[in-house]
Amino acid sequence: MRVFVTGGCGFIGTNFIRQVLADNDDVTVTNFDLLAYAGNPANLADFHDDPRYAFVQGDIDDAALLADVLPGHDAVVNFAAESHVDRSITGSRPFLLTNFVGANTLFEAAMRSQIPRFLHISTDETYGSIREPGSFREGDKLEPNSPYSASKASADLLARAYAETYGYPITITRTTNNFGPYHFPEKVIPLFITNLMDGEPVPLYGTGENVRDWTYVIDNAAAQWLVLTEGEQGSIYNVGAGNEMTNRDLTMRILEHFGFGEEMIRHVADRPGHDLRYSVDASRVRDLGWKPSVTFDEALERTISWYRGNEAWWRPLKQRGATQRQGLPVK
Repeated sequence: MRVFVTGGCGFIGTNFIRQVLADNDDVTVTNFDLLAYAGNPANLADFHDDPRYAFVQGDIDDAALLADVLPGHDAVVNFAAESHVDRSITGSRPFLLTNFVGANTLFEAAMRSQIPRFLHISTDETYGSIREPGSFREGDKLEPNSPYSASKASADLLARAYAETYGYPITITRTTNNFGPYHFPEKVIPLFITNLMDGEPVPLYGTGENVRDWTYVIDNAAAQWLVLTEGEQGSIYNVGAGNEMTNRDLTMRILEHFGFGEEMIRHVADRPGHDLRYSVDASRVRDLGWKPSVTFDEALERTISWYRGNEAWWRPLKQRGATQRQGLPVK
């Protein structure tokens, strides 16, 4: 199989490519990535001399380039996205351009190139918030509440339109919050880990009662591959490990790993439109044979160990992010 992966230098894309190449000798991967701020080619440096791996720098909204590099592949997996909710609140335009307009350009290019399989990676945030009890199923209506989730929901609806209008089926996965190695340090778990490694407090939004389902990125990568190779084309699959917990509970678990208590929590004002609870029913992907390989606590321990052992990877990224937030030039 010749797989065209967009956004492969980002967090989930990196882990997906690493796992696919590690597990499959007969698969080749083309990694197509713009290398925006969260894209890091060093994530896959150990594959640069592997004949099964090729890197192309490019924008998914570049129709001419896609027409040149897409033909001949057997599948497209679209991880390319602007994905940070806070950034979408302060500036929504990049999210619309990449997550919706760019997705449309990629959908059309893949259809014109007659790529037989297309997997589009979406998010559980497209459903909006759900109260206890209950979990969203794939057929539930979409009620996104942030510019980020609205841009992703728009692409999901566009994928439906490609199937209905052009007969080009695009499979969608809606995944819960991921964590694990190579996670950009602005996101909550790597931010908290790296702060605590430096003896700094962790910022907790509001009262910390918002609920998220956490999925280890290694397990998520396995789910995406399973859906791509064995899932029903043009269908939708929720992917979630069932590790629901409040943000406060998550914070306390991380603090415990470092031997800290509540004194290291710094409460900050809640963000606008903060969804209270995300929860998905992942029965369909489990019916394909997927299940998490490790518990949440074991995955968290592995993640903390990775950040402890890879300071040279995250420290420059975190310093660059801090410089950008201060409005200073990045060198």
